[in-house]
Amino acid sequence: MTGALLPLAPLYAAAVSAKNLAWDRGWLRPRSLQAPVISIGNLSVGGSGKTPLVIHLAELLTERGIAVDVLSRGYGRHSSGALCVQPGGTVEQFGDEPVLISQAASIPVYIADDRYEAGLLAESAAGNPRLHLLDDGFQHRQLSRSVDIVVLHRSDFTSQFLPAGRLREGFSSLRRAQFIVLRAEDHDLESELRRRGQHQPIWWIERRLTISAPRRVIAFCGIARPEEFSSALQGEGCAVAALRAWRDHHRFTNADLAELIELRRQHEAEAFMTTEKDLVRLSPEQRHLLETAAPLEAARLRVRLADEAVAVDQLLQLVSANRPQ
Repeated sequence: MTGALLPLAPLYAAAVSAKNLAWDRGWLRPRSLQAPVISIGNLSVGGSGKTPLVIHLAELLTERGIAVDVLSRGYGRHSSGALCVQPGGTVEQFGDEPVLISQAASIPVYIADDRYEAGLLAESAAGNPRLHLLDDGFQHRQLSRSVDIVVLHRSDFTSQFLPAGRLREGFSSLRRAQFIVLRAEDHDLESELRRRGQHQPIWWIERRLTISAPRRVIAFCGIARPEEFSSALQGEGCAVAALRAWRDHHRFTNADLAELIELRRQHEAEAFMTTEKDLVRLSPEQRHLLETAAPLEAARLRVRLADEAVAVDQLLQLVSANRPQ
């Protein structure tokens, strides 16, 4: 299928270039919120690890005594308009990533197709934030930001533009970014990044999957790169008896759960293992259905920045210097 779609990739790239030119030349102008905006985004569709970074940055800034919130699109929700994610809110109301961020970081999360509207709602609420974190914001140029952070995945360096590959933008777009994020195990990519003309500071992140105990499991997920989930589980000592993967943001059905229960029976697995993002997409009734067959656990993916204090200092200095006009 990728080969068949390859002729469409230049058309997509041309459309992206035309849109970016309109923003760069000032033919289109972004709107500004009162509080500074820090965008965390990527070049490709899904799977780069930006959501764990959003959560960790929120934690680091909160530790500095800075009130932050997150602005998100709320992909996949069934509601409309600008909303604040409520405690105990559902994926149908708010989308999976906003619910996960709200639960994991314990900070306000506001959603709207137009993130400016989400920001207005945030700034009208009690306890106005000093900083907005814009989730998946690199391509959302309608909202002005003080800092752009772009998370790269190794596959971005060899991928094609949509629809033949995963890239939403090319590497030349990184000129808009102030910080680039790479995984600690990908130090060899720094020279390639520099060769492509990108000389911004690089933040190196370590990723760690945490589980309660190594077990023989049926792993399942609806994420962009399921093979990384399976590999990480095995790295933590889990025996992955079977991996069942669906497309990113998949909404689980009872038929899916029946399939998982049958896999557990066939492989005599001790538990079900999924991701935190997938867990929030399971209703309480669906969780209970799985738990009648075997324990259900969500592995927690956490990231840590090298030289975190220095990174946060760099970030806050740029926020102060680059407040939108």
